[in-house]
Amino acid sequence: MTSLHARSAALLGDRLQALGPARLKGMRRGIEKESLRAQPGGALALTPHPAALGSALTHPCITTDFSESQVELVTAAHKGLGDGADAALRELTQIHQFTYRAMQAVGDEMLWVSSMPCGLPTDETIPIARFGSSNVGRAKSVYRMGLSHRYGRRMQTISGIHYNWSLPEVTSEQYFALIRNFRRHAFLLLYLFGASPAVCSSFVAGRQHELQQLSDSTMFMPHGTSLRMGRLGYQSDAQASLAVSYNSLEGYGASLQDALTRPYPAYEAVGIQNPGGDYNQLGTTLLQIENEFYGTIRPKRVIFPGERPLHALRERGVEYIEVRLMDLDPFEPVGINAQTMRFLDVFLLHCLLSDSPPDTPQEIAELKHNQHHTAARGRQAGLLLKRGGREVPLTGWGAEVVAQCAPIAAALDAANGGTQYSDTLRAAEAALLDPATLPSARVLAAMAKDHENSFVAFARSRSALTKEALLGLPFSAEQQAAFEALSRQSVAEQKKIEAADTLPFEIYRQQYVSPDRLGVPRREAAVAL
Repeated sequence: MTSLHARSAALLGDRLQALGPARLKGMRRGIEKESLRAQPGGALALTPHPAALGSALTHPCITTDFSESQVELVTAAHKGLGDGADAALRELTQIHQFTYRAMQAVGDEMLWVSSMPCGLPTDETIPIARFGSSNVGRAKSVYRMGLSHRYGRRMQTISGIHYNWSLPEVTSEQYFALIRNFRRHAFLLLYLFGASPAVCSSFVAGRQHELQQLSDSTMFMPHGTSLRMGRLGYQSDAQASLAVSYNSLEGYGASLQDALTRPYPAYEAVGIQNPGGDYNQLGTTLLQIENEFYGTIRPKRVIFPGERPLHALRERGVEYIEVRLMDLDPFEPVGINAQTMRFLDVFLLHCLLSDSPPDTPQEIAELKHNQHHTAARGRQAGLLLKRGGREVPLTGWGAEVVAQCAPIAAALDAANGGTQYSDTLRAAEAALLDPATLPSARVLAAMAKDHENSFVAFARSRSALTKEALLGLPFSAEQQAAFEALSRQSVAEQKKIEAADTLPFEIYRQQYVSPDRLGVPRREAAVAL
């Protein structure tokens, strides 16, 4: 170990000891999981969001994402080490069980278990999510219409899992240090947990791409890990001009404010309304709203009704972070398992406790290169990534990060009682040595073995098995009744919001996108961890 590494390890150890078991046990995590509703044959379901699931606008744990056909299931934030991950998984499983029962009552649809979409109709046929007639509901739909004009609807049907994470007494400055380190080491998560190496050929029809033909209906990257996080995924030429710095809340806020207020000629050409008066988008700036900025991780703060996210961050600081690069794991009933969640816990603590120098434009460019390289070729033997102007092997760098996580896993095990966190690190070490065990490799192997190299046939089969497994789990009458009550309550809340509206929508839109709503930058004093 070099003297620099030794100093880093000692510093991490001191910071870890300073945290103490009580703060570690205060760790919280929640899950947001997107899935397309698909027909039995593997085509996109074009039916409305099932009425039994309540209001997508106001339901606390069942909503829609971009499309009316794209269900989003959301857990609460669960606290604790040993039981926190398990409790979040239990809740996510129960939400799935209720969702499947509601879907079963109106047809034979299933939730698509892959991040890359099922068979899609023509772009304009993919239904945009609807949230009712209130101003806030209409704004949500108009925002999505804007996304369809800007990026196309196909890209928006890509689904994933977001992991929301926090630790007590962490300042905004410390969360931004975590974010910088996360972005530096995100390649490791793409390598270990990427599960989208292939896609239906129809998804790339008429588009430029680097994929190879696997079969008549399937395109792939032989060593790919996550096409979702590569050049085919949430990318845009417009956003490529954004080199957002994460060195401070002030700088991050300034970057977002610029993107939210800078006119963008291509979007000005689209216009806010079409000649018939229908809305094309919320605005003509580079970003319509904050959520349009595509990042692998976001600083977050729970907002008040009608509040802009950037205003909330500037006024009250970062409350938690949202990890956005996790693929759905098609081999897990709800897309993720407890071991993966525990690895994320350790990894995020490592990002928080390690030294985190300021980022630079050169490093930001390297990180983008590493993300695309890992997504497209992560399992390629000897693959090199860029690190501080040098090229280093992905697996060597990954092994270094995992080794640095060992004291953190040990501290979590000591606070929790057990070996679960250390066990998950050992699994990561093994996966770095044997890429054939990775989810992305397992997907391609299963496609070859049982589905004639057809991505849709594989994902359709896994989706049907998952549906059967979830419907077969015990689900009490009391659980069913509790979810039904939530659905009824959400519908009543939506009607209440609609009845209370008084502003014409155009006035509401202008007020919502006004730069005055974005808050005033505030400096935060440095606080030692």
